Amino acid sequence: MLDAAFFVRWMTAAAAVIDREADRLTELDSPIGDADHGRNMQRGFAAVVAALEAEPPATPGAVLTAAGRKLISSVGGASGPLYGTLLRRAGKALGEAPQVSAQELRTGLSAGVDAVAQLGGSAPGDKTMLDALVPGVEALATSFDAAATAAEKGALATVPLQAKKGRASYLGERSIGHQDPGATSSALLFAALAEVAK
Repeated sequence: MLDAAFFVRWMTAAAAVIDREADRLTELDSPIGDADHGRNMQRGFAAVVAALEAEPPATPGAVLTAAGRKLISSVGGASGPLYGTLLRRAGKALGEAPQVSAQELRTGLSAGVDAVAQLGGSAPGDKTMLDALVPGVEALATSFDAAATAAEKGALATVPLQAKKGRASYLGERSIGHQDPGATSSALLFAALAEVAK
């Protein structure tokens, strides 16, 4: 069973991996976005860690809800609302249980992914974060490692796609051949989850 401390460790690990990969995320964002995804995510997750350290929430759901709220208030562009919605909706789905199972986490994240799809008006194959989130959440049914692998594969699979949503969609066919930065940062979330689950 996973308690609040596990979820705090997950968010902390996510902040660390995003910090390490920030330059790569920005590099991926340069040809098809605003060239700020890495910096925005770095700033947002640093703020999440600071908030969780200052006032540690008592339940898994509260950790994700607090993290989502902080991302919405501290990340510019579309990433803040999308990642914030993902975590807040997942946190809400987990409710006030002091501990949750991996299956309950999967159900919660699935609710979060549905909310992201609704907010962005996007679907898998549109070259967005959903291309990593959807396979990642599905593979959570197997294991945390399987989820990380599936999300990474999903991010890599965005390279040949033409963007249908977000800033990259304005480029039309010129968006083909670039890996989606949002899918890449989403895969990092699953990588962090697998890391803390070891």
